[in-house]
Amino acid sequence: MKFAPEYVTYVLNENFEDAKALLLAPMMAINYAHLVMLEAQGIVPKADARKLRDALDSISQDDIRRVQYDGTYEDLFFYVEHLVIQACGEDVAGRLHTARSRNDIDMTMYRMRQREFVLGLIAATFALRRTLLDLADRHRDTILAVHTHTQRAQPTTVAHYMLAVVEQLERDAARLKGAYDRTNRNPLGACAITGTGFPIDRQLTSELLGFCGPTGNTYGSIATVDYLLESASAATVMLTGHGRFVQDLLLWCTAEFGYMRLGDGYVQCSSIMPQKRNPVALEHARAISSKALGQAQAIVTAVHNTPFGDIVDTEDDLQPLVFAMFRDATRAVKLVAAAMTTAEFDAARLEASAGDGWTTLTELADTLVRDEGLAFRTAHAIAQRLISARQREPQRPLVDLLADASKDLLGTPLKYSDAELARVLSARYFVEIRKTFGGPAPEETARAAKASRQQLEADEGWWSGATNALTKAERLLADRSAAL
Repeated sequence: MKFAPEYVTYVLNENFEDAKALLLAPMMAINYAHLVMLEAQGIVPKADARKLRDALDSISQDDIRRVQYDGTYEDLFFYVEHLVIQACGEDVAGRLHTARSRNDIDMTMYRMRQREFVLGLIAATFALRRTLLDLADRHRDTILAVHTHTQRAQPTTVAHYMLAVVEQLERDAARLKGAYDRTNRNPLGACAITGTGFPIDRQLTSELLGFCGPTGNTYGSIATVDYLLESASAATVMLTGHGRFVQDLLLWCTAEFGYMRLGDGYVQCSSIMPQKRNPVALEHARAISSKALGQAQAIVTAVHNTPFGDIVDTEDDLQPLVFAMFRDATRAVKLVAAAMTTAEFDAARLEASAGDGWTTLTELADTLVRDEGLAFRTAHAIAQRLISARQREPQRPLVDLLADASKDLLGTPLKYSDAELARVLSARYFVEIRKTFGGPAPEETARAAKASRQQLEADEGWWSGATNALTKAERLLADRSAAL
């Protein structure tokens, strides 16, 4: 069949190049695994299986990657099949395609690459978690003011903030791990969409290709893309949270905030303004994250309202977008992880400014509740009156203003010494007294950081198990193929 030159230029050539870059290695692994299974099941004679194995061995993937598409063969599958025919003859080569289709080959290749992408993104989040945990350990006592509704709100610590991000990343890892488990199922054997009448062993090919097991329903094995959408959705949640974190970091690097300073390796100077230290690494991370988020949304859009069956919308044109999304997501996370290893915080300056703007006034109200037995709303009202009185009479001592404010509401003044009131309103006391589970008190963030390190070790253990299983499957496939 001769294809129209426009179809060759705009579709087949592009797909051939993408397949060379993304899918050649899994395609060859599938060929070997399917061959081993066919011989083990007695579907292909051993002599023919050995010839086919030798033919596959003769194919150089590096040579294929250098091939320029000329329209002679429809796609990479048929080009590889042509090489097998050249090596062992058409009669023997034709036996390799028994009990399979391009459909189940495609879906198997996609899942093999997808699981690699997911594992790579998970590993990147591990690196960021470790970096942030290191920062939390160093800055358990470093106080900073945090904001609600973009307004200065209350003091906390750098550790407390970083641990919030770490816990978010822990949930991201759980979502990605779940996506991996549902991705790592083997469609090979579903054939075109209804399976086959040959006595194939789908469990064997699953073991040889590193899958947890075969997919179920053969129609769904070809038709479904929910595994792909789940992975993209997990990445979307991760990217959204990551972007919010990066936005805070960029704000912290401004001269107006001055919370954080990145190392010289992650900033750039202006071409005209010598004084500038632009935190461009974080800006690039934000841009790359946004790009990946757009790609993830495009993946969902591409398959939205397509038929539930074999359809090209989920195949050649979509897979490069999946690769690009995971690549960019992984780049963005790795970049922030690396940049944050150089982050510096001026603890003295941060603590000195953390109490500005009445950020500790909640603790005054809490203290009045604890020490004086007041209802919180009454204590809250006294604290509000204290602010108003301070604005009217900025020179009067706070203890006098507090006494007047409390007398107006209670009928009798509440009397505190200067030292007592200063302690209650200090940013450090505000943090240290908040020992609630998940709170910012140093002993609580120490506990939380320890728990998060244990979770990180458990997640890294899972990742090692998953990657080791894939490596073990590669060795098993090589051994079984060599034994034909």
